[in-house]
Amino acid sequence: MGFGRWTVCTILFALIEPLFLCATVVAAQNDSPPSTPPVAIATKVEKAPDLDGEVLGDPAWASAKPASRFWQNAPDEGQPASERTEVRVIYTLDTIYFGVVCYDRDPDSIIVTDSLRDSSLDDTDSFQIIVDTYLDRQNGFVFGTNPAAIEFDGQVVNEGAGSGFGRQSGARNPRQTTQAGSGGGFNLNWDGSWEVRTRISDIGWSAEFAIPMRTLRFSGESPQTWGLNFQRNIRRRNETSFWAPLPRAYNLYRVSWAGTLTDLELSSPRNLKIIPYALGEYILQGEEPSNTNWLGNVGADLKYSVTPSLTLDLTYNTDFAQVEVDEQQINLDRFDLFFPEKRPFFLENAGLFSVGTPGEVELFFSRRIGIGPDGEVIPILAGARLSGNFAGFNGGVLNMQTEKLGGVAPANNFTVARVRRELPNRSYLGGLFVNRSATDDVLPEEDNNQTFAVDGRWGYGQYGELLGFAAKTRTPGLEGKDNQHAYKFGTFYDSGKWLFAADYTEVGENFDPQVGFLKREGFRKPRAAIFHRYRPENFLGLQELRPHASYVGFWDFDGFQESGRWHIDNHWEWKSGAEIHTGINLTKEGLTEEFEIFPGVIVPPGTYDHTEGQLIGFTNQAAPVSIRTRWTFGGFFGGDRVQSISTLKFRIGETFNTEFSLEHNDINLPGGSFVTVLGLTRISYSFSPRIFIQSLIQYNDRADIWSTNFRFGWLQTANVGFFVVYNDTRAQGTFMPDPELNLIVPDRSLTVKISRQFDLFK
Repeated sequence: MGFGRWTVCTILFALIEPLFLCATVVAAQNDSPPSTPPVAIATKVEKAPDLDGEVLGDPAWASAKPASRFWQNAPDEGQPASERTEVRVIYTLDTIYFGVVCYDRDPDSIIVTDSLRDSSLDDTDSFQIIVDTYLDRQNGFVFGTNPAAIEFDGQVVNEGAGSGFGRQSGARNPRQTTQAGSGGGFNLNWDGSWEVRTRISDIGWSAEFAIPMRTLRFSGESPQTWGLNFQRNIRRRNETSFWAPLPRAYNLYRVSWAGTLTDLELSSPRNLKIIPYALGEYILQGEEPSNTNWLGNVGADLKYSVTPSLTLDLTYNTDFAQVEVDEQQINLDRFDLFFPEKRPFFLENAGLFSVGTPGEVELFFSRRIGIGPDGEVIPILAGARLSGNFAGFNGGVLNMQTEKLGGVAPANNFTVARVRRELPNRSYLGGLFVNRSATDDVLPEEDNNQTFAVDGRWGYGQYGELLGFAAKTRTPGLEGKDNQHAYKFGTFYDSGKWLFAADYTEVGENFDPQVGFLKREGFRKPRAAIFHRYRPENFLGLQELRPHASYVGFWDFDGFQESGRWHIDNHWEWKSGAEIHTGINLTKEGLTEEFEIFPGVIVPPGTYDHTEGQLIGFTNQAAPVSIRTRWTFGGFFGGDRVQSISTLKFRIGETFNTEFSLEHNDINLPGGSFVTVLGLTRISYSFSPRIFIQSLIQYNDRADIWSTNFRFGWLQTANVGFFVVYNDTRAQGTFMPDPELNLIVPDRSLTVKISRQFDLFK
C-alpha cells in the first residue's frame, strides 16, 4: 500500500498551513512572572499538624508564611493562575510537612479520576511537589496527590532527560512521554514511605503532606537550602500552573528553573528499617496439571542511613510476588523486545545507575539479575546497595548473589559501581563499572563479563546541552578482537518554541554488556530532529500545534543500511484536551538474511523501501469515557500492513477504573498473509488509596495464550503490607514457549504474602 505524491503533498501542507494561517499575538499582561526564582521559607515547629487534610483550621500552620503566586504555562503561558493556591512549609525534627490550599470558586467542578497509588495526575485536579535536596539543579524527589488523597511519587534524574531528544523534560505534558525503564529520567516505580490526607470543602480542596526526613536524601549541612517547585492542575480548564514559572516546553522535572526553600535547620535522621516477609504459594503446572507444589518462604529487607545522604539497603531471599506481571508484546521485527524493571528493590536510585539510551543501549539493566533468558525466575540469595551522596559526588555500589537454576543459569555474582560529579548549569561527569562472575565451582574462571563506561553532559546557555557516553566490554574468548566498544555523542536545544536535536551512536559488533540491554547488535546510528510549538490566538479552538520532523538510520559496519525512517508529523491539541496527530513515515529495512516474522511466513533478504501513513487521536482523557487510537497503514517488507492500537477507558468516580486495549495487525506479504491480535483488559477498584483490587487479563493469538494476573493489596506503606496474587497462564492450542513473549509454561499459582515495616528509630 503506497502513497501517491498528492497524498504526501497534502499531509506536508497540513503540517505547515497553520504557521501561515495564524499570526502570533502577545497578550497584554497586567501581571508578569518574577524575573528571579521565588523563595519559600520553612518554619520549624514543636507540634506536628493533625494529618486530616484541613490546613486553615490547624494552628500548627499558623506561623508559616504561604507561597501563593502561581503562573500558567498552559493554556495561557505567563499569565497568573486562574485560581489561588497557598502552600505552607513546616518541619519537625523528623518530618517535613507541606500544607496546600487549592482555592476553587466552583468546587462541584473538581475532577478526580483515580485513587490508586501512582496513577497519573495529568487527567485529574492535582498538586505536585519537587524537592531538589542537594540543590544540584538536576535531580529531585516528586510527591503528588489529588483530592482523593492518591500517593504519587518518583525520582527525577538529569531533569528527566532520558535519551536526549524525546526527553521528558522537553515535554510540557508528561502524558506525552514514555517510560523507557526505571532509568529513563523519571522513575515512577520508585516508592517512598510518606503520607497525605486531603479534604474537599466549599473553598476548594486542601492537602497535607507528611514526608519523613528518612525518606529523603540530603547533605549533613545546617542550615540547608533546597530546590523547590509546585505544580497545580485544574483539569476542567486544562490548566497547568507552577510556583516557579516554566516555559511551555517544560514540566515539573526542569529542576534548574525551580525556586528555593530556605531556613532548614536539620539534624541527621536516625533511620533503621527492617521489612520481613512470609509467603505461601500453591502452584499447578502443565496443561493438565499433574504436579502440585506447596511452597513457603521467608526473607527480609533492611534500610539504614549511614549518613543523611548515604543509605545502605540489604536484602535476603528477595521476593517480588506482589509485582504486576509484564504486559505482553508482539514482535514483528528481528530485534529484542524491552520489558521495564518493576521490582521494588532495584528501583531506588535506579536512575543513578543508568548509562546509555533507555530501551536501546542500556549498559546496566537490572532485569538481567534474577530473570533468565526465557523469563524464568532465578532465586536471588542476597544483595546489598550503598547509594547516595558523598564528598560532593553522587554514586553507589550494588552487589547481588543469585542461586543456580538447573538448565538455565549457574550461580552468579553481580557488582555495579557508579559515580557522578554534578557540575554547574545542568552538567555532570560520571563513570560506571559492571561485573558478572559465575560462582559455581564446576565452572571455569572464564565465565565472567565486565563493562566499563564514562558519560557526561554539558549545558550551554539556558536551553542547550551536549551529551554522550563511551563504553567497552571485556568477555573471555573475545580478547584481542576489535569492536568491543560503544559510544554516543549529541546535542540538544529546546527554547520552548523550537527544539533541535542530533546525535550519533555506534555499537561495536563484539560489544557484549551481559548485564545490560541491547535492542540490536553492531550498528552505527545517526539521528536528528526539529520540533516547533505554536499556540494560535484563536483558531479552531486549538491550544497548540506541534509540527516536527525527524530522521533515524542504522547501518552495519560493512556500510549496509539495516533500517531508516523519516518521520514528518503534526500534533493538533485542542483546549478541550482532545488531540490528533497526523504524519507520514518514509521507511527503509535492509535484510542480509531471511527471518521468520510469523510461523510459516518468511521475509527474504533484500532492501524494502516504503511509505506509511500514521493517524493518532484521543478524546479528553479526564472524561468518564475516553478513547485513544493509533492507526498505521502502508508498505511493510514488500507487502502491506494495517495496524490499529485502540484503548477504551471507563471509570465510575475515582474508585473504579477499567481499560480495554486491542492491537490488531493485518499483514499481507509476498511470503504469506497473517493477522495478529493482542488484547488487554485492566480493571481496578480502590476501597481507599491503600486498599485495592487489580486484574490484568491478556490474550495473545500469536501463541494462542490467555494470561490472568489478579492482585489484592492492603498497604502499610509503599510495597509493604498484605497481598494476595493469582496468576494463570493457559495455552488454547499446542503451546510453544516463546522468550519474546516473556512466558515460560502454562501454570497457575496462588500466592499469599505478608510483609511488615518496623521503623526501629521512630
